[in-house]
Amino acid sequence: MFGTVAVPVWLLVLILAFAAVSFATHFLFPSVRWFFRRRAERALMRLNARLDRKLDLFKLAERSDMVARLAYDQRVVEAAMVHAAETGVPGEVAFEEARRYAREIVPGFSATVYFGFGTRAAKWLSRLMFRVRVGKVDQALRTIDPRATVVFVMNHRSNMDYVLVTWLVADRSAVSYAVGEWARVWPLSALIRSMGAYFIRRGSRNALYRKVLARYVQMASEEGTTQAMFPEGGLSLDGRVGPARLGLLSYIAEGWTPHARDVVFVPVGLAYDRVLEDRVLVEAAQAGARRFRNRPLWVGWHGLRFLWARFRGRTRGFGTAAAGFGAPVSLRDHLAAGGTVEGLGERLMGAIASVVPVLPVPLVARALGDGAVSREELAARVEAMVAGLRAAGAVLKLPPPGGASVLDEGLGPLIRRGLVTDALQPVAAERALLDFYAASVPDIGVSAPPQT
Repeated sequence: MFGTVAVPVWLLVLILAFAAVSFATHFLFPSVRWFFRRRAERALMRLNARLDRKLDLFKLAERSDMVARLAYDQRVVEAAMVHAAETGVPGEVAFEEARRYAREIVPGFSATVYFGFGTRAAKWLSRLMFRVRVGKVDQALRTIDPRATVVFVMNHRSNMDYVLVTWLVADRSAVSYAVGEWARVWPLSALIRSMGAYFIRRGSRNALYRKVLARYVQMASEEGTTQAMFPEGGLSLDGRVGPARLGLLSYIAEGWTPHARDVVFVPVGLAYDRVLEDRVLVEAAQAGARRFRNRPLWVGWHGLRFLWARFRGRTRGFGTAAAGFGAPVSLRDHLAAGGTVEGLGERLMGAIASVVPVLPVPLVARALGDGAVSREELAARVEAMVAGLRAAGAVLKLPPPGGASVLDEGLGPLIRRGLVTDALQPVAAERALLDFYAASVPDIGVSAPPQT
C-alpha cells in the first residue's frame, strides 16, 4: 500500500495539471468570482447613488442570458416559423438564423468599461478637440417621470456625436446607442459593445432580422433602458437636420401599451465649428450616394499630426462643439392625442432643429453669402443675423463679448482652411464646403445677405 510507483514524467505532469484544474474549478475560481462580484456590486451601488437614472437589471444582465431571452421570445419564434414557411428552410435553420441575429444585436454592457474608461476617454477627447458648450437645457427635463424610459434623439453631424453626448450625460445615466455597420470592425466592435451599444443593419429588408431588432428595442424600452438614436439614419450630407427615418421609432411605438411605463423622447441638437468628416460628407452629397471612403491610414496620420501640434501648443483645436437639450416629448401623451408615428417623427425632428446651437463658423459662413466688400459690412450682417435669430428664439452659443469677437472666431478658421480669401470672397473650389456649414444655421429670422 505504501510502496513506490514509478510513472513517466509526462504522466506526472498530466496528473498534476488535472489536480490543479480541479482545485481551481472547485475552490479557487468560486472564491475569486465571489470576491470580485461583491466588489462589483458595491461599486454599482455607489454608481447608482449618484446617477439620476439608475442602471437597470436589463442592462446589467449577462449577455448570453439576454441573447437567449431574445431568441426564445414568443414573437421572435413565431417570426422564425413564418420565415421558414416562406423560404422553405427547416424550422431549426430559421431559428438558428434568428439566434445569430440576436447575438449580433445584443450588447455586452460593462459598467467598468463605460464609467471607468469610456466616459473619461470621451471627456478627454472632446476637450482635446473642442471647446465644449451646452447651449440650452429645457427646464421640463427636470420633471420627467423617474420610471419613464428616456430616449435621446439627436441630429447626426459627426461621428464625434457619440463621444460628445456620452460625456455630457455621464452624470445622468449610461446611454445605449444604436450604431450602424461602421462600428462592426474588430477590435472597435468589442469596445463599442461593452459600452452598451447595439448594432443595427441600416436598410435591411430581411423580415426576420427586423423582428429580432424590433423585439430587442421593445424589451429595452419596457425595462427602462436609457437609449440614444439618430432618427435621420445617417450623417447629414448637406449640414441640415433631415427628415426622420421611422424604423426604430416605429418599433418603440408599436411595442408600447397604455399600461406600460412611458417612453420620453429628449430632443438633442448638436453643432460644430468644424465637422471632422466635412469633406467626405460633401463628396458623398455631390456623388449622390451615401458611400464613404474608408481611409484609416490617412485618419491615423492626421490624428497624430493634430496631437503633436496640440501638445506643442500650435493649435487650440477645432473651435466650439455645442449641444442643446429641448423639451421632452411623451409617447403616452402623443398617442393619447391621436398622434401617429409619422407625426412623432416630424415633431421630434422639428424639436431637434429648434435646439441646434448657432456657432461662430456656421454663422459667418451664412452671413458671407457670395462675399463682402469689407469686414465692417460683414460684421453688420452678422449682427443683424444674430438679432433676428435671437428674436426668433434660436439657441445661440457665441463668444460672450459679441460683435468683433464673433466675427474673428468665425472668419479666422474659414480663411485658414482656404474656404475664404483675405478679400472676404468665397473660394470657388470650396463653395460646397462653405455652403455645408452655412446650411446648419436655421432659416428663422435670417435674411439672405446682400449681394456685392
